[in-house]
Amino acid sequence: MTVEVIRKNCIGCGACVQTCPFDALDLVDGIAVVDPEKCTDCGACVAVCPTMALSLEGYRKPEETVKKAEEVIKEFKPKDPIVNAYFGVWVLIEQSYGEIADVSWELLGAGRRLADDLGVDLAAVLLGYQVKDKVNLVYEYGCDKVFLVDDPVLKDYRTDPYSITLAMLIDKYKPEIVLMAATTQGRDLAGHVATKVGTGLTADCTELKIEEESRLLLQTRPAFGGNVMATIVCRNHRPQMASVRPRVMAMPERQEGRTGTLVEEKTEIKEEEVFTKILEFIAQGGSAVYLDRADVIVAGGKGLGTKENFQYIFDLADALGGTVGASRAAVEAGWIDVIHQVGQTGVTVRPKVYIAVGISGAIQHLVGMQTADVIVAINKDPDAPIFKVANYGIVGDFQKLLPLLTESFRQKLGS
Repeated sequence: MTVEVIRKNCIGCGACVQTCPFDALDLVDGIAVVDPEKCTDCGACVAVCPTMALSLEGYRKPEETVKKAEEVIKEFKPKDPIVNAYFGVWVLIEQSYGEIADVSWELLGAGRRLADDLGVDLAAVLLGYQVKDKVNLVYEYGCDKVFLVDDPVLKDYRTDPYSITLAMLIDKYKPEIVLMAATTQGRDLAGHVATKVGTGLTADCTELKIEEESRLLLQTRPAFGGNVMATIVCRNHRPQMASVRPRVMAMPERQEGRTGTLVEEKTEIKEEEVFTKILEFIAQGGSAVYLDRADVIVAGGKGLGTKENFQYIFDLADALGGTVGASRAAVEAGWIDVIHQVGQTGVTVRPKVYIAVGISGAIQHLVGMQTADVIVAINKDPDAPIFKVANYGIVGDFQKLLPLLTESFRQKLGS
């Protein structure tokens, strides 16, 4: 019989970890975890735990210690009026000159599930200039309320006016959860807002769900270079903030005609107070810009051997009307531009078809493409990890296979 952990009582103080003479305890996501192979049932950890979060059969604490533990629990986990004042789920709608990013709809779908689990409203925050005509569209993707700030100072995305305005709204209305996109804009904004409102931020989440008993947001993301998946909670500060990469969450169905409540607010910042000025906006071209929206992606990895062999990938993608992707190893080798990179440190994609050629399947790459509807892997190594997630696998030489596939698709689909 090893020591058992009573999760609801654990405050993550670490006293047990420091006391254990056999290194049998550790803290994972702020909760004590016991290694049964190292635990010797000595009871040292049970004796020092201030909240009775550890239990061992046959071990009983003195009554005085029990009373003290109950006081610690009460003091540490009160009905905190600050935490309890926060209510509702918010999603920031990311837009650029009136064009709303698809990831905003994906976040509304995720936010809707969280709000339903909590029994609260889902609200969207729309910041910009001359964007009021987008409010009805936002309702149709599942939110109950829209907080709108329409002001010339918000026409261009700039860190200061956006972060000050969003922080002002959070301080005033106090949502318990705020979701944002892990895009270039979202990454810049999220950290500034979290700092201004004094809370934590979990970036690049791949899964979000509610822990029923505590109402805490469980935020799961890759950690340690993508080798493990960590679940993170924000216990004592609000709002709970998380960013999610595009194409990680499923796109919800649009409910035409759906309506909600509009709350119009004004920003506190004036143009003369903003030191950053946008001189010109230059849109980047090329098909890889829309990699995260592509329905068909053909991706090449280090297994291609040379930069020149990427032409096989471009030819197949062209025959399929698809877009070219790449692994991090291929990008770092200088064979293709970084805008084609798929994976944890690149773009997260969710195509209908993903063809991986010469890609071994490191976890850093898999987290960026494993939600594709159909995955086809082509690799000469039959033990390559990519085959474990592939719907179809072909073991063979890509230099022989790809020209045959390309010609076959061109005949079937037309030139």
